[in-house]
Order: sequence, then structure tokens, then C-alpha cells
Amino acid sequence: MQKLSLSQSLQQKLSPQQIQFIKLLQIPTAELDTRIEEELEINPALEEGMDEEYEQKDEDDSYDETDDFKDRDDDLDIDGYIQDEDYAGYKMQGDGNYGEEDRDMPLATSSSLMDSLLQQFGYLNLSEEQRTIGYQLIGSIEADGYIRRSIQAIVNDLAFSQNVFTDAEEVEAVLHKIQSFDPAGIGARSLPECLLLQLRRKDQSDPYNILAIRIIDEFFDEFSKKHYDKIQRRLNISDESLKKVIDIIIRLNPKPGSMEGEGGNIQYLIPDFLLSNTNGKLELSLNSKNAPELRISRSFADMLDTYDKSNKKQNKNLKETVTFVKQKLDAAKWFIDAIKQRQQTLLRTMNAIVRYQYDFFLTGDESRLRPMILKDIATLIDMDVSTVSRVANSKAVQTEFGIYPLKYFFSEGISTDTGEDVSSREVKNILRDLIDAEPKLHPLSDDKLEKILNDRGYNIARRTVAKYREQLNIPVARLRKQL
Repeated sequence: MQKLSLSQSLQQKLSPQQIQFIKLLQIPTAELDTRIEEELEINPALEEGMDEEYEQKDEDDSYDETDDFKDRDDDLDIDGYIQDEDYAGYKMQGDGNYGEEDRDMPLATSSSLMDSLLQQFGYLNLSEEQRTIGYQLIGSIEADGYIRRSIQAIVNDLAFSQNVFTDAEEVEAVLHKIQSFDPAGIGARSLPECLLLQLRRKDQSDPYNILAIRIIDEFFDEFSKKHYDKIQRRLNISDESLKKVIDIIIRLNPKPGSMEGEGGNIQYLIPDFLLSNTNGKLELSLNSKNAPELRISRSFADMLDTYDKSNKKQNKNLKETVTFVKQKLDAAKWFIDAIKQRQQTLLRTMNAIVRYQYDFFLTGDESRLRPMILKDIATLIDMDVSTVSRVANSKAVQTEFGIYPLKYFFSEGISTDTGEDVSSREVKNILRDLIDAEPKLHPLSDDKLEKILNDRGYNIARRTVAKYREQLNIPVARLRKQL
């Protein structure tokens, strides 16, 4: 027997407008123009330019930017125009992932790695079957210049997709021809093969080149782990000879594919904030691209006035039209307010960061950075941590000392013997200086680095030293060894 029951629950959901604001907040300045252009295209009620009432208020010196479009709400009292609301509520249009979409910058066209290889391949005198094999091999070359599919897998691909039945030997023979192309090392299946292909193009009468080939061919594992003493004992060579051979090897290109302009698009860091120092006083401003001039179309308001003077009860089509106009006006007003709110949130967050890291922004001295986490700033501006995170993850500030991403100023704290907390970035800078100054023949281990830092008053464990070293992209002591 079924029973009826009544339950009550409390849920928190984001409205479409809140979701859109979150997306607006997290996109960087470089993408804001594109987002505004998209909104202008889909909403005819939104126009570029300063509102007429704003211009008049500016002339009278009585306009306050924080008013936004509050006065306009009184002029456009749309709700009174609709007698019976038969339509769904306003839903944001263009609900796309504006903060996450990868938009490529327009770049000048240039010859790609694939074009270069196909051009060189065209000069070879090959049979039809060999050409099919060659195209399959070139198509298997990745952006860094390597072929990572096995020869047998390529043989299978040719059989199933090209109806060409061949064997590994014939595929290897065509591959060796492709490996003779420029850039040197192209088409290699491993790093040792890539280095050998480059070394074999060098002067074979040079004994150091011959020695380099032998080291890569026979002792690559020892070389990659910098066990130079083992190599010296097995080859019976001097320190000076080994040093010259290593110098030859490290000048080779481990990623030959990147030589042909396949390194990807160049991304430019555009600052969202501008910070200047005027006689010891820090002044913060938004990049002008963050403050676009937008207004509501007056023609849409006139359309509502026309409807107000007409017979609304007898003209159903006109009622549908004004409902459409209402939705577009709602969207335009919301978008303008959201842009203003975005500006205010950005400025509040950045002002709090400047106050917290005032000494650094005044001097540019990284040792003056204070430990700071997202919660510290969220508490200062009375906002959620997630809001601060969205601002910090995609924004940058231009100072007199360079352009810094906001994430740069957030770091955990390390306690000292005096009981003070210092930024982990300060410890990382000291760690980098210690490693830069270490004897190259006998690099400092993590244990020794820990002891030195402890002696300087920083209470830090060896595992933390290892973590900071990895974050600085510095290899372990054994791999830092140089002759």
C-alpha cells in the first residue's frame, strides 16, 4: 500500500545569471573583448558607447560610477507593460564556456614540419608502395619529431587502412630514408636514436664525435644518470676528453620537430591591473580593456513606449514582440551590471593583495613577500575563497618591476627560529641561490641543503626541500653534476 509523505529540504543552486557572472569574472582581459563582441552580436538591445545620461552627468560633474544603470531602471519600467506573463522567465543566451574555451590568436602562416617533410619526400625515387609507406610514416611523426608507434603497428595500419601488405624490413628501409631528412634527428623512435642520427651527420674524422657516438650507443644509461666515472673507466679516457664529448652531446637537439616552427602559438601576458608608484604612494588602476563603454539601445525603449500607447488587449502579436524586447533589455541590463560588478570585484581583490604585500610592491624585493593564502584575501574583502581563486588564477598585474601573475603572490609560510613566518618563495629563492653557487663537481644533496637552511634559521624538513626543488624544476644532486 502506497503512503504519501511530505519532506522538506534546503538546497543551494546557482542561477543562470550567477553562472554567467562567474564565467565573466574568471576570463582574463585578453578574452573579455571577444566575450563582449559575442554578447553584442546576440543581443540587439546592447550597444557600444557611453549612455547619453552618463555623458550629461559627466558634464555636470555629478555622476557617480557606482550608480551603474539604477536611474535607467526607473525610465524602463517594463513589468507594467505585460498584463499576463505567458512566457518562461529570462534565460541567459550564449551559455558557453567562455573562461575555458581555447581561442587561438591569429598568426601568420608558415611552413609546417609536415609540409617540409613531404616536400623532401617528393624528391625520392620510390615505388608506389614505398610512397604509401612513407606517407604513413610521416603521418606518424609527432610534433616533437619522434615516431612512437612500433614498426609492427605501422605494418598493421598499412594492411588494414591502405590495403598495402608489407613487412617490418621494408618499412624500416623507408624510415631510414626519412631519417636522412632535415632537421637532423627527425623520425627517431627514441632519444638515443635521435642523438645518434645527429651525431652521424657530424665530421666523422673528429675523434670526439666518434667517442660521442660510442657513449650514446653503448653507455646511454650511464650517461643519462651522469655516472661519468663508470664511463671513464670503461673507455679509459681523461676528464678533458670526457668534458669535450659531453659538450658535443648537450648541444644536440632532443626535440628536432620544434625546429620547424611547430612550437605552438606564442601567448602574451596582458596585465589586468596597472600599479604605479608616485612618490612612495601606490596607485592601482584597471586595464582600460576591463572597462568597456556599453549602453542600452534607446530604440528598444522606444518600442516599449509604442506598445504602451497601443491596444495591448487586441494585438497579441505586438504583445509577443514586447515580451521579446523585455527579455533582450533584461539581458542587456544584466550584462552591463555584470561587467561593472566584475570591475569592482577585481579592484577589491587586487587592492587587498596590494595592502597585504605592500612592502614588495613598494621595493620589488622578493624577500619582502609575506606568506599569503586565498583565505587571507577572502577574509579582508569579505568574499568567498572561490571568488578570490577565480580572480587569482587568470589575472596579472603590471608593476615597475615587471608583470606578475596574481598566483605569484600566494605562498605558504615557513617558521623561523625567531618565531616569525616567512614566505615559501623567500626560501625557494635562497634554495636556488645555494644550488647556483654549489660546486658543480660535488652538488649539494637535499640533506645538505636542509642543514644549511636550518643553520640559517629556517625550520624546514628534507622532504620540503625536495618539494621546493622540484617546484623550481631543479634535478637531484646526481643529475646536476658537471665536470
